[in-house]
Amino acid sequence: MARIRCDFFSEALGMGTSMTVLLPERTSTQIGMEGAAPAGDPPVLYLLHGLTDDDTIWTRRTAIERYVAPLGLAVVMPHAGRSFYADEEHGNRYWTFLTEELPQVCRSFFRLSERREDTFVAGLSMGGYGAVKWALRRPDRFAAAASLSGALNVANRRDHPTRPVDPAVWHTVWGDRDVPGGDDDTVALLGRAGVDLPALYVACGTEDLLHEDNVRFIEAARARDVPVTVDFSPGDHDWAYWDDKIRDVLAWLPLPGAGPTGAGAPPAGSARH
Repeated sequence: MARIRCDFFSEALGMGTSMTVLLPERTSTQIGMEGAAPAGDPPVLYLLHGLTDDDTIWTRRTAIERYVAPLGLAVVMPHAGRSFYADEEHGNRYWTFLTEELPQVCRSFFRLSERREDTFVAGLSMGGYGAVKWALRRPDRFAAAASLSGALNVANRRDHPTRPVDPAVWHTVWGDRDVPGGDDDTVALLGRAGVDLPALYVACGTEDLLHEDNVRFIEAARARDVPVTVDFSPGDHDWAYWDDKIRDVLAWLPLPGAGPTGAGAPPAGSARH
């Protein structure tokens, strides 16, 4: 695969920013790995980072390049600071950057499919929240969305008794804005969801600090008859878990030409609700 660290100017942010991109390459003579590439524009996975990380973190902490090489899948990993993928009240317009500007910029720089059935989003922790929020607010964009250890009940995190969001981060992102019930509340977004949603996948370790958030999100999804592939299994909020589970996500994605495990089927050990 080609791995590109791309520095560019963002009109939405009014400043330079970065993304790390993996582009499929057909290869057969590399030792230990073969690469695949489709005849046309490749499908694309937008892969989002967590609160303390940046656009390089997936390539530094996991073997994502090796995992996607045989799939013919492009991966776009943008930098979004500590924004919770929102238009910040006292900061910058990261939601606008992510959802409007980034796809256009990527397609202007690289050959990527524009079809909904070829477009996916996933992320971990803050990025899992961002992925689900993007999929629920713009379901016309994606065939599938996955969250690993996502902050999926972030509306209740401001005053959480043991693990609240850092008050300085909350103030920057949301200020005095009411998050519960709004467009940044993923549980509330389930109640306004239409019928043509992307396939949804939620994984979280049972020892994870955000496990209760994920349980609450799944309870809300069940109450609203929103189908979700659920994987609650042993694991903590760490890279050992995410490196393992991103492989399950890739196997689950409904990629063009994929077999039964890549057509929205739950990975082994998971359950569909």
